Order: sequence, then C-alpha cells, then structure tokens
Amino acid sequence: METHDFLLYLLVILLMARVFAELATRLQVPSVMGELFAGVVLGPSLLGWIEPVEAIKLMAEIGIILLLFEVGLQTDLKRLVRTGSKSLVVAMAGIALPLLLGFALGYWVFGLSLLVSLFIGSTLTATSIGITVRVLSDLKRQQAPEGQIVLGAAVLDDVLGVVLLTLLYEFSISGGISLLNAGKVLLFLGAFFVLAPVAAKLISLIIKRFAKASGIPGLLPTTIVTLVLFFAWLANALGAPELLGGFAAGLALSRRFFLPFGIALHTDEPFALRIEDQMKPIVHLFTPIFFVFVGLSLNLREIDWGSPFIWRFSLTLLVAAIVGKLVAAFLIKEPWGVRWVIGMAMIPRGEVGLIFAELGRISGIFSNEIYAGMVMVIALSTLFPPFVMKWFYGRYGDRLQAAAHG
Repeated sequence: METHDFLLYLLVILLMARVFAELATRLQVPSVMGELFAGVVLGPSLLGWIEPVEAIKLMAEIGIILLLFEVGLQTDLKRLVRTGSKSLVVAMAGIALPLLLGFALGYWVFGLSLLVSLFIGSTLTATSIGITVRVLSDLKRQQAPEGQIVLGAAVLDDVLGVVLLTLLYEFSISGGISLLNAGKVLLFLGAFFVLAPVAAKLISLIIKRFAKASGIPGLLPTTIVTLVLFFAWLANALGAPELLGGFAAGLALSRRFFLPFGIALHTDEPFALRIEDQMKPIVHLFTPIFFVFVGLSLNLREIDWGSPFIWRFSLTLLVAAIVGKLVAAFLIKEPWGVRWVIGMAMIPRGEVGLIFAELGRISGIFSNEIYAGMVMVIALSTLFPPFVMKWFYGRYGDRLQAAAHG
C-alpha cells in the first residue's frame, strides 16, 4: 500500500482506539473492549474504512509481543508461593475444566475437528490478570484473602497459558496433534525459561552500566525493546511463538522475579522500576493496534445471524467459560461468598483470550463464524464479571470482611 494511505490508517486506528477506550472506561467497561469495538466499527463489519492489511498486521504482532512483555514484567511468582495450595488449585482447575468443557462441546456437540476443538477449549482457559487486578484495586480488595488467592492463581494461569499457547502454535504449524512434537516443544520451552532469564539478567547489568555512562536520552527503552525483539526472534528460532520471547524477557526483567530451585539473582528494584516506567508509553502505543486489528479481522456481515449454530455455539461456550472458572473456585475451603468472588474474578478473558482466538484465526484453524463466536464469548465473559463483582461486594461486602476477620 502507498505510504500516505498507511499513515492515514495508522492515524485513524490510534485515534479511534483511544476515543473508544476512554468511552469504555467511563462506562466502567475494560478499555480493551473499547479498542476491540473500534476495530469492529472501522473494519468490514460496519464502516469498512480500513482493511487488516499486512503492514498493520506486522505492527499488531509487535503490539502483542510487547503486551506479553508487560504481562511478564508484572508477573509476581513470589505471590504464587505465598498464597500456596489454594491459588494452585484454583489455577489448575480453572484451566483444566474450561479446557475439557470447551473441547467436549466443540468435538462431540458441534462435530468440529480435534484441532479446532482443542483451540476452542484452550481459548476458554485464559484469565486476564490486568482486568482482574483493576477490579480488585477499584474495590480495595487486592490485599484481602480472596484478592491474594486470585492474584496468585492468575499468575500461574498466565505462565501455563503461555505454555499452552506454545503447544497450540506448534500444532497449528504442523497441521495436527503430535506427542513427539509436543515433547520437543516442551523441552525447548523448559530450556528457554531456565536460560533466557539468566541471559536477560546479565544483559540488563550491561544495559544498566551503559545507561549510567550514556549522555544521550532514550538508551534504556531502546535497549530493552531491542532485547525483547531479540528474545522474540530467538523463541521463533526454537519453534515457539514470538510472543513467548516477549513474555520471557518481561519475566526476567521483573523486579519480582526469582529463579527456580532457590537460585536468586540480585535485583536492583529502582532500575527495574525505571524499566517499567520508561517502557509503558511504548507498550501503550503498540498494544491498542493489536486489539483494533482483532476487530478489523472480524467480518460480522459474512455471518448468517439467522443460523441457529452461531447462537447455540456462542451461548453454550459462554456457559462453559463461566461454569469452568466458578467450579474451580468452589474446590477450595473458604466461605461461600469468598469462593463466589474468586470464581467471578477468574472469569474475564480479556486480552489473553483474544491472543488465543487470533492465533486460531491467523493459522486458519478458526473459520470466520467460529472466530466471531469466540470473540463474542471473550467479550461477554470480560464485560459482565466486573459489574457482578461490584454489585456482590456492595451487597455482601460486610459479610465477607466479617468472615475474613472471624
């Protein structure tokens, strides 16, 4: 495409993403939903002004890598250790139950292929830690017992979600499910997660030294972005999706990071905070492009809305998405109100669910109709829980606090 056309596309995408994100926030809806809706409005579903061309797709891929970098940067593995077995149970069951329910519905109820059904089930496993943290923070319940369990479970959900995403990426490339390929990917993944953080820590020490000596502003974000892009390339070279490299780089540079097996590297917290602060503007510039691109990739006009399939498919999967997370919370020993809150807090799929769905679309696993159904499920499961949680705390908050102190 012509340069001036691309510049106009980019201008409109960034502007509309911001406008709709602001409107969504004012309506107390997660901003990611506003950015997704901006893509639906601009794309073939409504106005048809912008097509998901290759240049925008490349920028969206950079956005998704930086998004996973931010997720890794905010991942607190120590929190998972502190919350112990309850977070572990909620996370493991919250992944296994939606995965099994989604797969069963896709394979046996709707007669879809093994690979498509696996993608559907995997998409339902996601939990958006960003949305969950925002809601708990607004309600001032982050430090409450249920808040700590939710945040610990969401951390493990993120890590296991990236592992699952890597396996799906391998299956989508090979066109089928192979235990040999899965074992090879898991082996590479284990080596990557052990060696990459060590390398990133050592590189960060070099970056820190150069940052002190440099007389030119902007060295820190430039070198960190370079590191993230290198890790993304390295992940792809090892047969994993590029976004895994972004996640690993974020995890390694996080001030909350510690290595497994009790081996710890000294973390300079002020330096880690500088990384977070200086990377935020770059991350927040690119990530809206990804969410708008998801909306642009949807063509709601091509879907036969009179067909019973799309409604049965979306509604049954929405029920599975909600039930899977709620049941997981009821497997731990807590007052019933606390378990309800934990279950509801784990339901929002948000940006993580959209990443799974987008992988299914670009790999050709999801048809337009199934992709649209999955995006509807992700959108609805992200929109409603924050409102339900606020209502629940408004009505039963005093009882929850009494139960916590009792």
